[in-house]
Amino acid sequence: MNHPLRIAVVATVYKYLTHAQHFADRFLVGYPHQGRWHRPDMRVASLYVDQRTEGDQSEDRAREFGFRVYPTIPEALRLGGSSLAVDGVLLIGEHGDYPRNDLGQVLYPRHEFFKECVSVFEADGRAVPVYNDKHLSYSFTKAKEMVDDAHRLDFGLLAGSSLPVTWRLPDLELPLGCHIEEALMVGVGGSDPMDYHALEAMQCMIERRQGGERGVRAVQLIDGDAVWEAGDAGLWSWELLESALSRSDTPCGLPEEDGRTRDLIGSGDLRRLAAKPAAYLIEYRDGLRATLLMLNGAVKDYCFAARLRNEADPVSTQFFLTPNPNVTYSACLVSKIEEMLLTGKAPYPAERTLLVSGTLESCLISRRDGGARIETPHLEVTYRPPEQSQHARS
Repeated sequence: MNHPLRIAVVATVYKYLTHAQHFADRFLVGYPHQGRWHRPDMRVASLYVDQRTEGDQSEDRAREFGFRVYPTIPEALRLGGSSLAVDGVLLIGEHGDYPRNDLGQVLYPRHEFFKECVSVFEADGRAVPVYNDKHLSYSFTKAKEMVDDAHRLDFGLLAGSSLPVTWRLPDLELPLGCHIEEALMVGVGGSDPMDYHALEAMQCMIERRQGGERGVRAVQLIDGDAVWEAGDAGLWSWELLESALSRSDTPCGLPEEDGRTRDLIGSGDLRRLAAKPAAYLIEYRDGLRATLLMLNGAVKDYCFAARLRNEADPVSTQFFLTPNPNVTYSACLVSKIEEMLLTGKAPYPAERTLLVSGTLESCLISRRDGGARIETPHLEVTYRPPEQSQHARS
């Protein structure tokens, strides 16, 4: 190929610290990777922005780096011409003023943006790889259609969170084909945007169990004191929670006030600090039980623990998130996007994101319905994880 790969960016919003700015800027100016500054042999060739808000950077970036902001997605993919003229698409539907549904989900138009891209691919007889940021869609039905389209037209589709590819403290990789007896994830943040990150981080660990991923049988989402009662009743493991919390660098309460270390569970501080806990109880089709505990107020990071067969103690790790403004954990994900654009193949299957998207939607239905247990026969999503877990190590 005689020219750098051309990328079309399709975004909801483009301004400081939005996902579009994080990801597109990496292709404009480069990013730190494996101990050096790496500049991809690629260029942003076009941009579509759905909403221009205060602080919008789209026109400034276009002037500085010599690309155009187009009024429609098809024009951005065709560079204003009559046929597909780019080699890849970054679809970043995060941030912006969009409505919510009765589950509390923000109705970002990722599926709609994706379908416009697919329409161009179909009309022009050629498809290119697509990166879709975070959830495929708030709707499992729409998300499945997106994955099916990628298989039907045979183009690479990479999606999801940056947590699966960031650094881990310690550097834990579960053996492929291991026997996981139970798993637990601790996360923080608001429902829909941040619980998604935590669920996908947990999924990238437990998908490595024996037999690969076979899908989710049922879910339940409970809140408040019912979370602690469920732990006392054995629906999730206090031992795994202790192991996960041992990896946290951000215990709240006294550690923040005067620097003393603190056993959040033994001291009783956990129940006081996490005043509005939530437990996502997930039953997999092969019998595995996994739990996400959202513990706002108690910690500020994302930690995982699991019990493996024939191991005396749980294994655990923290998914390390570096600070603003460089946010180098997003650079870890950009390196995977770049790999897909170069090879045409996603380094890990979009079915992971499909399963997590559907699991979250079903959990939110459970919450809406008063914490009911929800059977999920539609989440029979099967896939094999990559041999290497793809997380950053250098």
